Amino acid sequence: MMHLSHYSYSVNRAIWKITRNFHKTCQHLSKSKVVLGIETSCDDTGAAVVNTEGQILGEALNSQTKIHVEHGGINPSTAKSLHIEQIKNVVTTALQRAGTTLQDLDAIAVTTEPGLAPCLGIGLGYAKELVAESGLPMIPIHHMQAHALTARLLEHIEFPFLVLLISGGHSILTVAQDVDRFLLIGRGLDTSPGDCLEKVARCLNLKSLPECQNLSGGAAIEMLAKGGDPKRFAFNAAQNRVPSCDFSFSGVRTQAETHIQKEREQEGISGESVISTVEDLCASLQYAITFQICRRLQRAFSYCELQGLLPENSTLVVSGGVASNQYIRQCLQQVCQMNSARLVCPPPKLCTDNGVMIAWNGIEKLRIGRGISSDPQSENYSPRSPIGEDVTEELFRLGLKIPRLKLEIQP
Repeated sequence: MMHLSHYSYSVNRAIWKITRNFHKTCQHLSKSKVVLGIETSCDDTGAAVVNTEGQILGEALNSQTKIHVEHGGINPSTAKSLHIEQIKNVVTTALQRAGTTLQDLDAIAVTTEPGLAPCLGIGLGYAKELVAESGLPMIPIHHMQAHALTARLLEHIEFPFLVLLISGGHSILTVAQDVDRFLLIGRGLDTSPGDCLEKVARCLNLKSLPECQNLSGGAAIEMLAKGGDPKRFAFNAAQNRVPSCDFSFSGVRTQAETHIQKEREQEGISGESVISTVEDLCASLQYAITFQICRRLQRAFSYCELQGLLPENSTLVVSGGVASNQYIRQCLQQVCQMNSARLVCPPPKLCTDNGVMIAWNGIEKLRIGRGISSDPQSENYSPRSPIGEDVTEELFRLGLKIPRLKLEIQP
């Protein structure tokens, strides 16, 4: 017959084991997930390690901006070569700065759409190598969706919310309804705002100015515009009168370049010289681009109110390279105030392409258990890919009227 004290000891021992195993299970369930993100969609090689709490454990970025500026624009083959040269070092550096190894990760996220095909292929190919080596899950990432959700890494933003993405390759207005569910209400029809700024900066020969040599075209125009008159030249495209949220900057670009050529002829300048009215032209171009963006945003708010797509006190997230322009941000804030909306802009560092946004999007998908590849080695990239369900035609047919807009903020 078992002694009572021995029986009590056995029961207590069993309870202790159950309690210990329960705590271990809870720790496992609550353990912070860690994701490596890889970004090579265009001209920057980026990698970052981010955890569930939104902590950026380590990151690395190799920017190709200076090289492409010297060549007058992004060259896909050059960008591809630089990605090949840098990707291993960038990923290794991000892991080292995070104090992690592949074995410490829970998944690898990589940009697979949209972007420049040669560049997307480099990032995806390297991610496949890491997945094959480690056995980790792969999470394919939509580049523009990642931009849209980056702000959620920094602060609490509930779905749904409005998103404006403006960059060198895209101009998009979308409603983020969930991590992987978006409504496209406005898209670029031709030249993006960033590309328009870059091409006009090249036409102006801004890189010949000492103060602009190390700046991108967009950054150079923003700097020079501070000393100019935004109403000096009227670069007002007819697209502004179309009742849609679609963007078109080719007309603005053509008007600006035509004016530059006329001034060069009138002033008798050639070569790398810069026209005398360069500051006014930069200010006027920046104003024309900003005005169109703000008009589209006005109509987007009206459409969302009509369709009941956003809560009363809504949020606008603005991201992408052009979102770093402080003048544009100020004007967008004005439109948000008119519509009782909160404006959220990630810091400039996170507005441009980077590995952090890819890793964070991986975390978002890992949390909900969706978007994880079932066959990583069969994943492919897609240079062209819509951000979500397209409702732009429906919006256009409504012919929404919006109030007159007066932007009073000076550069």
